Amino acid sequence: MTKDWEKKMNFRMKSWSLVLSTFIIWEAIVGVESQHDYADALSKSILFFEGQRSGKLPSNQRMNWRKDSALDDGHQIGVDLEGGYYDAGDNVKFGFPMAFSTTLLAWSVVEYGALMGSELQHAEEAVRWATDYLLKATSNRDVIYVQVGEPYEDHNCWQRPEDMNTPRTVYVVDKDHPGSEVAAETAAALAAASLVFRLSDPTYSSTLLNRATEVFDFADRYQGSYSQSLGSAVCPFYCDFSGYKDELLWAAAWLHKATNMQSYWNYVMSNMNTLGWTQGYTDPNYVGPNGEFGWDNKHAGIDILISNEFLNLHDAENADPFYSCADEFVCSVVPESPSKCVEYSPGGLIFKPGGSNMQHSTAISFLLLVHAGNLIRTNKVVHCGNIEVSPSRLIQVAKSQVDYILGSNPLGMSYMVGYGNKFPQKIHHRASSLPSMDNHPDHIDCKGGTPYFQSQDPNPNLLIGAVVGGPNATDGYPDSRDLFQQSEPTTYINAPFVGALAFFKFHNFL
Repeated sequence: MTKDWEKKMNFRMKSWSLVLSTFIIWEAIVGVESQHDYADALSKSILFFEGQRSGKLPSNQRMNWRKDSALDDGHQIGVDLEGGYYDAGDNVKFGFPMAFSTTLLAWSVVEYGALMGSELQHAEEAVRWATDYLLKATSNRDVIYVQVGEPYEDHNCWQRPEDMNTPRTVYVVDKDHPGSEVAAETAAALAAASLVFRLSDPTYSSTLLNRATEVFDFADRYQGSYSQSLGSAVCPFYCDFSGYKDELLWAAAWLHKATNMQSYWNYVMSNMNTLGWTQGYTDPNYVGPNGEFGWDNKHAGIDILISNEFLNLHDAENADPFYSCADEFVCSVVPESPSKCVEYSPGGLIFKPGGSNMQHSTAISFLLLVHAGNLIRTNKVVHCGNIEVSPSRLIQVAKSQVDYILGSNPLGMSYMVGYGNKFPQKIHHRASSLPSMDNHPDHIDCKGGTPYFQSQDPNPNLLIGAVVGGPNATDGYPDSRDLFQQSEPTTYINAPFVGALAFFKFHNFL
C-alpha cells in the first residue's frame, strides 16, 4: 500500500507542475501579476487553528495568548474528551463542523501538501490536533461523542474559554440515537487524515484508518439523522438540512481513496442513485447543482474527489458520472455560465444567502482548483451551454476569490486577521475580544465579558489568520462584533483556504 501511495504522490507532483505551468502561461497571456504574499497568508491561515484549540496546549504553542481550557471535558461521564477545536467564536465543540473542517484540512494537505514547504509540518499538526480528539470521541464502539458544551447557555455568556463555567454537557449518538451524517463525516475525516500521515507516521495512519472503517460501519448500519436524535442541541446551530446520504457516500469515497478496497467503490456505485447521479442533475430527488459545498452538503465534493482519484489512476471510465457532475457544479458557479446559481457582489465575491459567506468562497475556490487539475490531465474543458470554460479560467475564478479575501476588494480590506495593513479589528470571538489571562488573570464570569463585547475598541488579542464571515452582498463591512454573520471566523472557512493558498504560494516561487 505504501508503494502505491508513493506512486500516487509522484503522479500528483507531476500533475501539480502541469497545472501550475498552465497557470503561468495563462497569467502571461492576460498580463496579471500577483498582488499578494500567499506564503505569508498560508502561514497565518494555519496558525489560526492554534487559536481555536481546546484542551491542554503544547509547549510549542505559537498563539501564546491562548491558555489551557476545558481540561475536564467528558469526565462527568467517565470519558476523556479533552482537546479538539472550538468551531468558531464560541466555546462549544460541535462535532459535525469539526469533522468537516478536519476532512477539508486533510484534503488540502493531501492535494497540495508538497507545495507548502516548511508550513507542511504546521498543517500536519493542525490535522493531528483534530484527529487526536476524534479518536477519543470514537473510542467506544458504536458510540460517538459528537458535541461538548450546552449551546444555549454557552451563547448566553461572553467568556474566555479559559474561564468558562457553563455546562460541558456531552451529546452522544449511538445505535438507539443514530447520527449518520456526523458519524460518516467523522469517518471521512479519519480516512482523509490517514493519508496525510501515511508516509510520516504509518502507525498513526493505520490507527486512523482502522477507526475510520469502524465508524463508517456504525454510520451505515444505524442510519438516521442526528438532527432528529439530538434535536435542539444541534438545531439550529448545525442542523443537517441536506440529509445524511451524502455524508455516507462522502465517507465511502474517502475510504476507497485510503484503502483501494473494491467494497467501498461498490458502496458508492450501489447507493449513488439515492442522490440522483444515475439520472444526472435532472433527477427530482437531487438538490443540485446549486453552487453549494460545505459542512452540510457534500455533493460537489464527492463528484470532484472521485473524478480526481480515478483520473490520477488513469481510469477515466470510472470517473463518470462524477466527472460530468463536477462539470455541472462548475457551470453553477462560473460567472459567465448561463446556469450560474450563485450571486457575485459588485466587487466580485461569491455570495450566497445566510451567514458566514466566506465559507462558500473558500470551499468553492478549493474545488475549482482541484477540478482544474482534472481538466488539464484529461486535456478537456467544461461546456456550460454555449460557453467554453477552460481550466485556466477555473484557476482565474479561484484566484479572484483568494485575492478578494486578501484585500483586492472595494474596501481595500483583508478579511484575514493579521494579513495586510487593514483587516477586521472587532471580530465576533470571545477569546480574541476579552483580555488574555496574561493581562487579566482574574476570573471573568458569564456576564463579566459583556462590556468587552459592547466596546467599540479593537480586540486586544489578534487571532492571526482568522478569515471572518465577510462583507455583505454590496461589499460593505461594518466591523462589528454584534454582526456575527459577518465578523465571526470559523474553522470550516479556513480549512479549504489552506489548500488554495498553498496552490498560489507555490506559483509565486516558480
